[in-house]
Amino acid sequence: MKKIGLLTILFLIVCCKKTDESKTIIITSDQVKEGVTYLASDDLKGRETGTIGIDKAATYIENQLRNFGVKPYFETYRDSFKIKKIDAFNVVGFIEGNDDKLKNEVIIIGAHYDHIGYKSKSVENDSIGNGANDNATGTATVLAIAEYFAAKNNNKRSIMFALFSAEEMGLLGSKHLSKKLKDQNLDLYTMINFEMTGVPFPDRDYVSFVSGYDLSNIAEKINHYTSSNLIGFSDVSKKYNLFRASDNAPFYDVFNVPCHTISSCDLSNYDYYHHVDDEAEKMDYEHMASFINSLIPAIETMSNTPTKEIKIHE
Repeated sequence: MKKIGLLTILFLIVCCKKTDESKTIIITSDQVKEGVTYLASDDLKGRETGTIGIDKAATYIENQLRNFGVKPYFETYRDSFKIKKIDAFNVVGFIEGNDDKLKNEVIIIGAHYDHIGYKSKSVENDSIGNGANDNATGTATVLAIAEYFAAKNNNKRSIMFALFSAEEMGLLGSKHLSKKLKDQNLDLYTMINFEMTGVPFPDRDYVSFVSGYDLSNIAEKINHYTSSNLIGFSDVSKKYNLFRASDNAPFYDVFNVPCHTISSCDLSNYDYYHHVDDEAEKMDYEHMASFINSLIPAIETMSNTPTKEIKIHE
């Protein structure tokens, strides 16, 4: 076999890296449907924290991250904590940034993967709260974004992918992880959480809303980065203070940086919140894929700007 010189090897490495960064990656409806369908299946029995079902969900998420090439942030993917006698665990993956300085700044992309188990009111002998929209869709959204960035390898800042447990018990998973990361002096740039992304708004001029719209310029920046009106303001979100109801809130409280939830459902456009009929077949997967593909360039830009452009309003 002909020997290859060092300069040739370096040239091939650079070319391969450029190919990874330049290749087009499109998130498909089948891709997100697969994740939602599994997570919201009867086999997982509603993914209540502390059950066999949520353990299966965590294993699925771990395997997906591993297959994408996303490494665990801690020694394993599971970030374990106790709720009285219950063993609970977030699932946390990490893609280190490729810039020597900016990689120390971290963007967290999150969603909760737990749900309420059998606590829904029984309908036609069905008592499993499958939690398709809440929040298998948010989880599938995070996994799709993780797969994209693992393939592209073009983020200068580091990106953490956090799937939270015990959200339905009072945001306990995100409270645990936010405090743990703060104690480790993590330099958090921004945290974007996803909730209920499985159904579209039928009558609005934007695709999704951001909770705590007035607290930072994140909506303005996302729309600027995507040259669109992707993110808007929800009166319903403000009325019911949905900013405090999701896993973004503990990170905002602990880090005092822009931390928001993005959703295409503020409960005005979906009748099955915490209902046994929150099933996978009711989700709009074309909407989900379109939304994710539209949003990814904004996250990509956030991960590469020379300075932190997302800022809290003073």
